[in-house]
Amino acid sequence: MRLPTVRQFRAFLHVAETGSVSIAAKSLGLTQPAVSQQLRELERILSVRLFERANGRSILTMAGQALVEPAQRAVAAAEDAVAVTAESKHGETGQIRIGSGATGCIHLLPTVLAAVKQAMPRLTLKVTIGDTADLLPLVQSGELDIGLMTLPVNRVAALSYQPLFSEPLMALLPQSDGLFPKGITPQQLAQFPFIAYRAAGDTRTIADNWFDTGGGSPKPIMELGSFEAIKVLVGAGLGVAIVPKLALSTPVSGTAICRLRPPLSRTVGYVVRGDKTLDRRLRLLIRHLEAFPAPWKS
Repeated sequence: MRLPTVRQFRAFLHVAETGSVSIAAKSLGLTQPAVSQQLRELERILSVRLFERANGRSILTMAGQALVEPAQRAVAAAEDAVAVTAESKHGETGQIRIGSGATGCIHLLPTVLAAVKQAMPRLTLKVTIGDTADLLPLVQSGELDIGLMTLPVNRVAALSYQPLFSEPLMALLPQSDGLFPKGITPQQLAQFPFIAYRAAGDTRTIADNWFDTGGGSPKPIMELGSFEAIKVLVGAGLGVAIVPKLALSTPVSGTAICRLRPPLSRTVGYVVRGDKTLDRRLRLLIRHLEAFPAPWKS
């Protein structure tokens, strides 16, 4: 009984992703006839037709659609076998390119990346900082392997979104503005000078929706792209803000933390390309992200 090869599966997946044999051939470093031959051989072995032509593109048949996930698993298993062999000889190598917001980079990634490096000392970890809107295109283009972010309201179909945890959002006030033991409402918070996160961020969208629903109309006196800077400005008595709980891991003098009423939260998760094979390195990183000991989860 003849079985498909990893090369055939890889050629199949590239054509399925691009819709073009010629583009797939370029990305694989092969000639177009070589890729076509691999596809024909794969179809002969499986006794099915995997693609059909439509509007100049190679479109998956139902059999082809059914093969995508098993083919991805087969390629991943082969890559794992190579990685395990390399690790036993030299230790784990390679790199992971990670995108993260500044808050995650300061308060979440140090714990996670330290654990990953302990398990794979030879692994290179590269981090790019940006908001969701900055990172999504980099994940989609393949410039980043994974993006850690507030999961966006508007999602791109080609990407896979996986939640990690729900993070409470809190009000941060100067101590001189008093306490609200029962929590602070949108109308109450809107009465103070408001320091807002920049409008491009999804956390800003979540906060704006909370105000709109609760009948509050804050008038931002400034907009910033850093919760660390916002915390310092609140501590200086310049205004109030809505800040993720993770950013409050390190307190700022002169501030008071207050619950929002009704409660508000954002979903933090990771994003990868939908067609990306998660190798051992990425799976290790994801396991440590999932195990992150967020203090509000205890």
